[in-house]
Amino acid sequence: MAQTKTVIEIPEFITVRELATLMNVSPINVIKELMSNGIMANINQQIDFDTASIVAEDMGYELVPVYVPAPEAAEDLTDRPAWRQVLAGEREGNLKPRPPVVTMLGHVDHGKTSLLDHIRQSKVALGEAGGITQHIGAYQASWNGQLITFLDTPGHEAFTAMRARGAKATDIAILVIAADDGIMPQTREAIDHARAARVAIIVALNKIDLPTANPNKVKQQLSEIGLVPDDWDGDTLVIPVSAKTGAGMEDLLEAILLTAEEIAPRANPNASPTGTVLEARMSKGRGAVTNVLVQNGTLRKGDTVIIGEHYGRIKSMHDFFGRPIDVAGPSTPVSISGLNGIPTAGDQFRVVKDEKEARRLLVEMQENKEEPVERPRRVSLDDFFASMQESDVKTLRLIIKADVQGSLEPIVNSLNKLQISDEVTLEILHASTGNITEKDVMLALASEAVILGFNSDVDAAARVAARAADVEINTYSIIYKLLEDVTKALKGLLPPTFEKVVIGRAEVRQVFDLKSGAIAGCYMRTGEARRNVKARVIRGGSLLCEGDVGSLRHHQENVRQIRTGFEFGVTIDGCDNFRSGDIIEFFELQRSS
Repeated sequence: MAQTKTVIEIPEFITVRELATLMNVSPINVIKELMSNGIMANINQQIDFDTASIVAEDMGYELVPVYVPAPEAAEDLTDRPAWRQVLAGEREGNLKPRPPVVTMLGHVDHGKTSLLDHIRQSKVALGEAGGITQHIGAYQASWNGQLITFLDTPGHEAFTAMRARGAKATDIAILVIAADDGIMPQTREAIDHARAARVAIIVALNKIDLPTANPNKVKQQLSEIGLVPDDWDGDTLVIPVSAKTGAGMEDLLEAILLTAEEIAPRANPNASPTGTVLEARMSKGRGAVTNVLVQNGTLRKGDTVIIGEHYGRIKSMHDFFGRPIDVAGPSTPVSISGLNGIPTAGDQFRVVKDEKEARRLLVEMQENKEEPVERPRRVSLDDFFASMQESDVKTLRLIIKADVQGSLEPIVNSLNKLQISDEVTLEILHASTGNITEKDVMLALASEAVILGFNSDVDAAARVAARAADVEINTYSIIYKLLEDVTKALKGLLPPTFEKVVIGRAEVRQVFDLKSGAIAGCYMRTGEARRNVKARVIRGGSLLCEGDVGSLRHHQENVRQIRTGFEFGVTIDGCDNFRSGDIIEFFELQRSS
């Protein structure tokens, strides 16, 4: 009876050392096996899945690709909590509950800071005496035995600026509204920013102890903008509080835990640590001090981190009390020292093996001109379909600015009535009067939106920011022209027709039959071949087969492209019956005009 092979999961690419560790064999044996198959590789070199499978099979193992969630799981990704986007690719079984991360937003003098101060003084960190001795931009409070992490950001502008840099740190937004003032313009901005971030919203109705407080008026205002209070048969929790007397604080904390129970924030504490920079500064005696929020994995003293273009080994790590700690799990804010520079708030950190590896990765990123963190996509009315075609849900997000309210209302109403197809939607993230400002640009950058202005000027700072961030600003003086352009953009979202555009042709000169499939040894006659395109095999003028380019190799090295005049090896999904003399055409699909 044949012996059952041990099954091991590996990613698309893996180093020789990592493969040997998974198979519990010496890396030397793996290198020898590679050499017997004509592949020269050192212990730290990456090999692809097909190559690893050949070696593993000869050594009594069977490799399978690491499980990747089905594409349909990302169908409504933008409407899910941000942690789901941060944890894309994590296995469900590895995720554990973590404390929710909360940010307070609202009008400048409605009591955000006072509420935070009250929670600090009464509910911080299991009643630890002495208060917070070191400000690190965040802290944790305990209620009913459960931790809650509060981000102490200055407002929705900082909240959006961090999002614009790729940070997805907040689970819940507390919208603070003064019961005597009601919803102010800055309150509306905060609501728009929270909605754009797709985070849960809880309303803290502050200053209810004032004789001029009018809670019902505020609830009516909330209902008019789509935040219907729960006691009015809506789904928005509205909690009356007083930062001055402390009334309602327990109810607010309970509301946070109820909301957290519904969204169920989770993380993988055993994953490689990642998170977001909250603040950074130079400190006398400690050098560069960086305050971070751990979002996934467990950060440890001694880890080597990369943040933007900076790196370093963590020499010391402190909690928000200033106490030295050695480990920090998901949703934990900590202060670390040891970096060789000061990163920017919103930058993402990750942990690597050592400083040598960090330097190597930074050099590679600089050479490839790659950003160390993923930035939001830039969109425009003209090429909106091209930027969104990867998503099943196609939404054109807009920020509208007009000169006067009399112009703004008909524009918004007309836009809301536009319905080109059930497959496409239009979402107005923010609409207000006045000039187009840098705040509008930051919101557009963070939310992948387009700014439309009607008889509105663009501030000088906004022009500079838009040019630097590649955010599109369109200004109009005729309403129907604005509506016409948006209609055209929405029509562009409809499923287009594509045509095959050949980018290169190669001739098969030798065929290598391996256990994992056939590799065509080719000579690039014209154009180029790329790994992310499709290819078809032509024999005697007839189409033999067609499929995605699997792997592309030049002198045993995996490469992204091959240009005219070079020899290379290629595999094509679904194509195994190569012959010398076959022609391989590499092509990409381009939208027909």
